[in-house]
Amino acid sequence: MSIDIDVLTESELIDLNHRIVARLRLLRQLDAHVTMLEFRIGERVTFHPEGRPPVTGMITRYNKKTVSILTDDGQRWNVAPHFLECAAPPATRKPGGSNVISIQRNDKGSHK
Repeated sequence: MSIDIDVLTESELIDLNHRIVARLRLLRQLDAHVTMLEFRIGERVTFHPEGRPPVTGMITRYNKKTVSILTDDGQRWNVAPHFLECAAPPATRKPGGSNVISIQRNDKGSHK
């Protein structure tokens, strides 16, 4: 299919531009979704933020374009799935130990 943009009016060019941008967004979302499905909620992953040491944590949620990660030190990150790698289980795990995971809670702003 060939489109001769030289014959299009300004409003037709603007419409074409909007359609192209929407299509590119959809393609990016589909790519992120496919990559996201390579990982499971509860899976341990590692990613490498620019200028920082590698961060390891657990996937807690799928978002539209990112996954939410709860790091081993209690931080929360939203990371694009193509930055993730599978991580080894934590070294502190003891054989025969509990399957309970400790999650630190930030009680700022909570009401009792």
